[in-house]
Amino acid sequence: MTYTEEKPDKPEIARPILEEMPELLCPAGNMEKLETAVAYGADAVYLGAGDLNLRSAGAGFKWEELPAAFELCRNNNVQAYFCVNAYPKEKDLSKVRADLEKLAKCPPDGLIIADPGVLMLASEILPDISVHISTQANTGNSEAVKFWKKFGATRVNLARELSASDVTDIAGKAEGMELEMFVHGAMCMAISGRCFLSAWLNDRSANMGRCTHPCRFEYKATGLRVEEKTRPGQDVWEAVEHEGYTEFFAAEDLCLVHYVRMLARLGVASLKIEGRTKSSSYLAQVVDVYRTVIDRAKKGGPLPGNAMEELVNAATRPLTTAFFKSSGPSTIAQPPSKEERKPVVARVLEQREDGSWLLSVKARWEEDCDVSILIPGLKRPLVASGDYSFAATNGEPKDVIHSGTQAVLRCDHPDIAPGLFIRKETPKN
Repeated sequence: MTYTEEKPDKPEIARPILEEMPELLCPAGNMEKLETAVAYGADAVYLGAGDLNLRSAGAGFKWEELPAAFELCRNNNVQAYFCVNAYPKEKDLSKVRADLEKLAKCPPDGLIIADPGVLMLASEILPDISVHISTQANTGNSEAVKFWKKFGATRVNLARELSASDVTDIAGKAEGMELEMFVHGAMCMAISGRCFLSAWLNDRSANMGRCTHPCRFEYKATGLRVEEKTRPGQDVWEAVEHEGYTEFFAAEDLCLVHYVRMLARLGVASLKIEGRTKSSSYLAQVVDVYRTVIDRAKKGGPLPGNAMEELVNAATRPLTTAFFKSSGPSTIAQPPSKEERKPVVARVLEQREDGSWLLSVKARWEEDCDVSILIPGLKRPLVASGDYSFAATNGEPKDVIHSGTQAVLRCDHPDIAPGLFIRKETPKN
C-alpha cells in the first residue's frame, strides 16, 4: 500500500484553535448507510427518494421510509437534506410538483436543487425549507453565488473544477451565503456531472439520476493515441491497455483531507463526502477519518497519523487533489492491491441475550485471522484470532462465515457495540 501525501504539521508547531468548524455532510443511500453515517460522526446527511435525485437508479429511500429516516436524524442532532437535483424536462414537471408536495407532509431540513425551475416550484410548495444549490449547477464565481442568493438559496455547493485560489476568492465575496464543497469521493469526467455518455450509450440520463457510469466501463483500445495539430510529436491523449481493455474515461477520486483546516479558515460551511452508492463499509471508514480530522483541527491538533492509511484502504481508484492544487502532481495515493487491502468483514447488528453478537457479514471471514473494531475517532483495537468464535444463527459452530449472511460472534471485547464494523487485519495462513 503506497501513497504520497503532504506531510502533516509536526506536533510541536502551534496551531490556533478554530472556533467554527465546517459541518461534515455525508451520503445516506439507504437506512443502513444513514445509520452508519450517524454512528461515525456525520453532522448532516443527504438522501433522496423517487426519480428526481441524481442517484435514483441505485441509492434512495422509499417514500414511506422517510419519516423514520428524518426521526433518526432529529434524535441524533443530524441535519437531513433531501436531493431534488435532477434536470427535469417539461414532461417531468408534474413529478417534481408531486414529489415536493409529498415532502411538504414530511419536510427535511433542506433541499438540494440544481435546476432553476425546480427552485421556483420549491419556493412555492416548501417556502420555509432552506435551499442548497447542487454541485450540478456548476457554480464557479461570486456573481453566480449572488444570483442563487437573490432567488432564495441559502447555500451553494461550489463546482469541483475550482482551484484553492478560486475558492479563496469566492469565499471573500460570498457574504451572507453558505459555501459547501465536496472533499472526498468520485469525480466525473464531465463538468460537475453534466454528462451525456450514459444517455447516449444506454438511454439512461445522468442528469435525471439514472447514470450507468460508462466512464467506468472497460474499453478495448484500437489505436487510441493521438496528436493535436499544433503539437506535432506530442501524444496529447493516450488510452493505455490493461489485459486488452482500459478505463480511459474514469476520473480519479477526490481527496482533500489535508485541506480541512484551510477550508475552515476560509469559512466554508460544509464539507461533503460523495458516495450514496458506495457500501456502508466504505462509509464507516471515510466518515470516521473526516470526523476525526475536523475534530483534531478544531483543537489545533495535527492530521491523525493513520488518516491516509484508512482512506487508501477504502479506495478503489487513485486519490487526487484534482483541480484544487494549482501546481505539482495531483495524485496523492494509489488504491491497495487485493493482497494489501484490509477488508471490512462484518457490521454488528445487536447483542443477544446470551452476550453474543449478531452480525451482518460483508465479506468472507475465517476464524484464524486477527481483526480490528472500527471505533469512531480512528481507534482500531485488535482482536486476536483466538479471542473470538463464530456460530450460525441456529447455534451451529462455524470456522468461516460468508458475505450476505448473518452469523453470531462470541467475543468479550469491551469495544464491540451495535452499528460498528469489524475489519480483517491479517490474512488466513
